Amino acid sequence: MTTVILAEKPSQARAYAAAFTKSQKGEGQIKVADPILPADTVITYGFGHLVEMALPEAYDASYKRWSLKKLPIFPDQYKYLVPRDKKKQFNIVANLLKRADTIVIATDSDREGENIAWSIMRQAGIDLKQKHLFRLWINSLEKAAIREGFQNLRPGWDYYYRYKEAQTRQISDWLVGMNGSPLFTLLLRKQGIKGTYSIGRVQTPTLYMVYKRDQEIANFKPEKYWLLMADFWQGRKKFTGRLLPETKFKSPAELEQFLLAKGGSLGKQTGRVAKVDKEQKSQDSPRLFSLSSLQTEANRRYHASASQVLQAVQNLYENKFLSYPRTDCNYITDNEYAYLAQNLDRYQGLLPNSAEVKAQMKPLKAEKRYVDSGKVQEHHAIIMTKTVPSQAQMGKMSKLEGQVYGLVLRRTLEMFLKAYVYEKTTALINVGQLTFKASGNVSVNLGWKILEGPVKDAQLPPLEVGQELTAKLKEQEEETKPPAKFTEGSLITAMKTAGKTLDDEDAQATLKDVEGIGTEATRASTIEILKKRGYMQSRQNKLSVTPEGTILCKAAEAEPLLVSAQMTAQWEKALKQVGAKERSQDNFLGQIKKFISKMITEVPGKIQVDQGLQEEAQTRQAKTAAIGPCPVCKQGEITDKGKFYGCSNYRGGCHFTLPKKFAGKNMGKRIVKTLISKGKTDKLDGFISKKSGQRYSAKLQLEGDKLSLVFD
Repeated sequence: MTTVILAEKPSQARAYAAAFTKSQKGEGQIKVADPILPADTVITYGFGHLVEMALPEAYDASYKRWSLKKLPIFPDQYKYLVPRDKKKQFNIVANLLKRADTIVIATDSDREGENIAWSIMRQAGIDLKQKHLFRLWINSLEKAAIREGFQNLRPGWDYYYRYKEAQTRQISDWLVGMNGSPLFTLLLRKQGIKGTYSIGRVQTPTLYMVYKRDQEIANFKPEKYWLLMADFWQGRKKFTGRLLPETKFKSPAELEQFLLAKGGSLGKQTGRVAKVDKEQKSQDSPRLFSLSSLQTEANRRYHASASQVLQAVQNLYENKFLSYPRTDCNYITDNEYAYLAQNLDRYQGLLPNSAEVKAQMKPLKAEKRYVDSGKVQEHHAIIMTKTVPSQAQMGKMSKLEGQVYGLVLRRTLEMFLKAYVYEKTTALINVGQLTFKASGNVSVNLGWKILEGPVKDAQLPPLEVGQELTAKLKEQEEETKPPAKFTEGSLITAMKTAGKTLDDEDAQATLKDVEGIGTEATRASTIEILKKRGYMQSRQNKLSVTPEGTILCKAAEAEPLLVSAQMTAQWEKALKQVGAKERSQDNFLGQIKKFISKMITEVPGKIQVDQGLQEEAQTRQAKTAAIGPCPVCKQGEITDKGKFYGCSNYRGGCHFTLPKKFAGKNMGKRIVKTLISKGKTDKLDGFISKKSGQRYSAKLQLEGDKLSLVFD
């Protein structure tokens, strides 16, 4: 065997094979031939990670039973293993790699792709210094991009430190998880709180951000205040002005005192225009999409989760319609700009208003706001490829895939359109000694906004200095608002900025040295893990921490660095330094070990005296009180298990459970008690149809262990 191309997964391998003139599929491999390839070339592949870090019991069987006395767990050498269901493919890959003279690493072009490839090669026991090692680095799975990539392979060892960075991240996460999870779980059990609690270097500060927001909302006390406003009429045209300078009054009496001091009063009177300014302003289109900004926008518009968006854009990438998805860059290079410009007519043909869009085109010129090779390090922004989907192909996309492709299509085309231009009118109007400010916007040219739907203008009537208007002064009662709950989109932004509130993409792009928590590739999975483990939930696109998550956050507060987004961001910065050869793996892992040792020493004493956790333990014990006898086995008791109701006789073989929510309706203990005692409830309101979203009424019926709806 001469040359082995190592792909990350079967679909990627098939995409490579399709780019060559000949291919023949074999078991776990594809033989390929092409003038641009060496004579004897085969493609093989993993199933993502073929190699995983071993659990602590692989080092010492006694670790399987958690004990505080056995912490910390700091292996001298880290062990890796191949999961049983992947051994067959690993053996195929390992044998091919051992026989190869040349290895082309063709996993995903990112740090995790490096980790997958190098982990496989090292586990296979290959002497890599005896091999010719190359790296395929591409931004698209289109045939032309693949062929160009194979004709311009890069030295494989140039990417070794990206693997070291990814491996260091993997090991540090293992150390925090394998020490932190048993530590907190065992300490909570001492407080009477059962369950297994998972600690993560990125998971825990992410969860804590949502927890803190929930606490801010729960503890928020709204305060009323009053504003002095004025309605104005010019003929029959009405508009509103705000007091200048804007003042918040604590009570109507305070507002009245202010008016008396100014010789004014509420009600109708005469106003006079003191000043009118008209200014033409322009607004450039938003920056191109990185993965996080695409996830944020798709969540805002369509309430899609971060992981759903990532899967959709991954599918579009594998189908050759979009460029590489796991990018944190908002820029493209001149090469991408050139092919986008060449294909503009084809892209615009996908739009329902293509003629209007063409009328807004500006002269072709690569602008630094979007095109800057110096800002593109690994991968450029997410854009369309040269492969433009047909109507039939668009029809085969899932709903979300179509929506995501549409977002990228419009955002990319907006770069080629004129600026949005509008005229802003600001008027100052005197009413006695008081001055009010009114403003309005009128679109002059829609430009790129023609792709964003209708623009609502707020136009002031024609006004002239000295003009008299009918005015009516009024008090307006307002109330301070709590911060908004996190959505998955806003949480992705918070993770990217380490908790700094930077919703504006331009602010994110211009703020220097912002290090987020997690990576572009892992933030979605972090959120998904927290939901799957029951620490966080999403309802109506609003995230909140569950009771289980609340316990974990309260406990984790015992180690402030564990819940600090800023500290985790500093770790991410240090990890990047490993990839840049500015810091050694041993140096970083040494810091992590010091942190873990400190945590193991200090946390037990803090949790032991935590009054909040003791109260939580009492609440938890009350929750587990029996609701009633099990109707199935007749021996156990039905209790609240946290995520569901279940029989206490589980170890005796009874697996009967009831959900906390059924057909959209929450199942309270009173309903469960009725069901297990009578087998049927009275008619209940609040069920929700999955298809229409409409609410309806029905009875719940329990026959044996089967729960169903009954309609009379």
